[in-house]
Amino acid sequence: MLDEATLERRLATLEQEVADLKHKSEHNFASGTWLEKLVGSISDESAFLEALEYGRSFRQADKPTDDDGQA
Repeated sequence: MLDEATLERRLATLEQEVADLKHKSEHNFASGTWLEKLVGSISDESAFLEALEYGRSFRQADKPTDDDGQA
């Protein structure tokens, strides 16, 4: 078992980490919504459109078709 000094030190470290995470979270929330952060972040529109098409075709490939032998 850990001695009391080690536990206190570990607890203090955890408390500091939680405080840092809360601060980062509050800062990110205050800086705008996810949509505001996303707007303008895509610099290569053709690559973005290609990625959208790839995702669309990937999703469509999983959909059943009417001619799967079911009548």
